[in-house]
Amino acid sequence: MLSEEVSPLKKEKATGYVVQRSGLADYFPTHVHSPAFWEALGRAVGAFGFLEETLLKAIFAVTATTPYKDSEIVAAYEAWVPKLTRSLSDPLGGLIDTYGKAVRDHPGLDIENFDSLLDDLREACRTRNAICHGSWGAPNSGGLSVPFFVNKQGEVFDTPIGVDFLAQLRKATAELACSVIDTVTHMGWQFPGSNGPGRVVWQSAADTGAVST
Repeated sequence: MLSEEVSPLKKEKATGYVVQRSGLADYFPTHVHSPAFWEALGRAVGAFGFLEETLLKAIFAVTATTPYKDSEIVAAYEAWVPKLTRSLSDPLGGLIDTYGKAVRDHPGLDIENFDSLLDDLREACRTRNAICHGSWGAPNSGGLSVPFFVNKQGEVFDTPIGVDFLAQLRKATAELACSVIDTVTHMGWQFPGSNGPGRVVWQSAADTGAVST
């Protein structure tokens, strides 16, 4: 056993430090990018939020209009409610998988280039994860920044991103959302939550007047 004189526990206590909040720049830690950059990033993130909501509504519409044999209806309904409940909190990747399976399981859907649409959705999902969860370092001389982000597969995101990239990403994400909507409306159904044309996918008892008083 070590004697008290040489014990490592008796070393001099190190000096500690804390962040001097008053010395931080305005808008820290977002101060090194331009307002235009943050606006473009926010609009791109907002477009992905809209895409997620659109996928959720499409899952509802496609699964609600899938026909079943009389003997299958009870089991299908019992599985349907948990599926919708789970989808409410699913991340974008999970929504894409559920949406893809729902469309393929619907016998009345024949969507041209559907595999390409799913591929585009999954590629957008990879970019979405980086821009939503990445930490943005200082931009280079051209105003481009690479977000620090590593996915679950250990892949490091290394694409330099600027205002033009984010603007194009927002536009492409909105286009993907429109393509998802098309998969419902081309069947003649009204897209849930919209006031567009087509047959209503689901009406509550209150909507149909079938409410007991």
